[in-house]
Amino acid sequence: MTGIVVISGNPRAGSRTSTLAIAVGQAIAGQLGSPEPHVIEVGSLGAGLLTPGDEATKAALAAITDANLLVVATPTYKGSYTGVLKVLLDQLPAQALAGKLSVPVVTAGVAPQAAAAEAILRQLLVELGAIVVRPGLPVLEADLAESTEIAQKYAAALDW
Repeated sequence: MTGIVVISGNPRAGSRTSTLAIAVGQAIAGQLGSPEPHVIEVGSLGAGLLTPGDEATKAALAAITDANLLVVATPTYKGSYTGVLKVLLDQLPAQALAGKLSVPVVTAGVAPQAAAAEAILRQLLVELGAIVVRPGLPVLEADLAESTEIAQKYAAALDW
């Protein structure tokens, strides 16, 4: 599978962070003329994240490594990305994202928290070898009702 993969690192599937992430993936797909993105809701993997050989987790990891472009989204938890996102990405081998474009998307209550968490997520993606798009997309929770508009504006501003 090649193309765009959206990873929503919210522990709860169908979250506002997930809605934003999917909107960003769709907007980028529209800009690039790509098919609809494949979506991974990390929260829906549940205990399988910690179960060796879990089929859903293996499928998620395969989709991630086969992608050309990743949209990696997380709400801010304790100043960083979520634990479930870290557990998933920790299962990737070193440099598993080498050469892949990655877009960090972070939601938070206040702007400094969003910017700090975006920088931490960026570091994780770089550690895995990704080429991380600048700027990432930190979004305040108060603005999440406008996810589609935010995503469209962000994708249009990226210089592909």
